[in-house]
Order: sequence, then structure tokens, then C-alpha cells
Amino acid sequence: MNELSRADLADLKNRFTYHAPKGDQQPRYEFLRATALGLAVAISERVPAGRSRALALTNLEQAIFWANAGIARNE
Repeated sequence: MNELSRADLADLKNRFTYHAPKGDQQPRYEFLRATALGLAVAISERVPAGRSRALALTNLEQAIFWANAGIARNE
């Protein structure tokens, strides 16, 4: 079994630790979610139901998740 480097362990701890909002993060999260909601509605209203629409919505959800994670984990 390989032993983790300090940098790898620090990265894992950062990934699996709760990051409470601080400073101006909360309004930034809300802005990203509201912006994504607008696009999600546009996709849902204009793209026929099916796998493609479902994947578009899932990937939009993932994009917002990762954007928010980037704010939380890196500030």
C-alpha cells in the first residue's frame, strides 16, 4: 500500500470537509444558482423531453456544483 504525501492528504481533507460560507461567498453561490436556473428553464422549455435534455440539465447542475465547490474549497 502506498503512503500518501502531505499534499495529497491535504487535498483529500479539503475535498471531504464542510466549508461554511464566508465573506461574500453566499451571494455568489446564489447568483450562480439563479443564473443556472434561468438556463435550466430555457432548456426545459425549448428542448424536447428525452435523454439529451436530461443530460443537459444534469451537466448544468454539475457545472454549478463544481463552480460552487471551487469557491468553497479555494478561498
